[in-house]
Amino acid sequence: MRIVGVHGVGNYQPGRSAKDASARLTGIWRRHLARGPGAALMATADLTVAYYADHVQDEGAQGEDADLDDLPGDAEDLVRLWLGELGLPDEDDQGPGTWPVRQALGWLAARRRLSPQLVERFVARFFGEVAAYLRSGSPARDDARNAVAEVIARERPHVVVAHSLGSVVAYEALWARPEHEVDLFLTLGSPLALPHAVFPRLAPAPTDDVGARPPSVRRWVNIADLGDLVALPVRGVSRYFHGVDADTHETIHAFDFHLAANYLASAAVGETLTRWDTP
Repeated sequence: MRIVGVHGVGNYQPGRSAKDASARLTGIWRRHLARGPGAALMATADLTVAYYADHVQDEGAQGEDADLDDLPGDAEDLVRLWLGELGLPDEDDQGPGTWPVRQALGWLAARRRLSPQLVERFVARFFGEVAAYLRSGSPARDDARNAVAEVIARERPHVVVAHSLGSVVAYEALWARPEHEVDLFLTLGSPLALPHAVFPRLAPAPTDDVGARPPSVRRWVNIADLGDLVALPVRGVSRYFHGVDADTHETIHAFDFHLAANYLASAAVGETLTRWDTP
């Protein structure tokens, strides 16, 4: 089986070439996949992780050093839209948009029993990269999408596994390059269906508020942790997109709600890959 992985946020590797970054991520993904039920499959699978993180960094980005105070205005707008989806209560009659972002994230951390610092770092990293990708007029979107599409064209995978923001990049890449057929599109912790912030901004745009499986994809399976803060709404991928064969939301990990490592090592992912193994 040939697999192309598409990483999520927080994988920028300054100082490495795209080729070296891809090789490093491929080794990491292989180790995590081999921890789960897909261990036997990974012994023979041909895996390549497409690297696009260098295209979604704002000037001065340093990978892991994302800071809430450095979020550009469009990223902060996405954060507020996301917080509304999470049920942020109105502070006054002007609505949730009047909350200071740090205060709103403190409310979320307390509600979910999470570290406020962890939530702030996650939000700064996630929405910083999502905003960079979705930003109107920026070359980042085309560059990231093309980087992924080129790996798919070269590797001709049976399976594309895409995590986090990578599921958005891969979805658009598969639509943009429909000549390369894929047996299985496996999305993990995906924000594709996130109302207001991501879903209506996709390319191609949803028709009558409904998206669709890329035409080159035979099967689409989505897996999300019930505690994943950005894989919203629950089972939203199957509700908002035609052609989703399975949309599983279950507990993947008790605490680390969005880590690729936990998704890749999970029973849900290992069993899905084994089921669709292509001789």
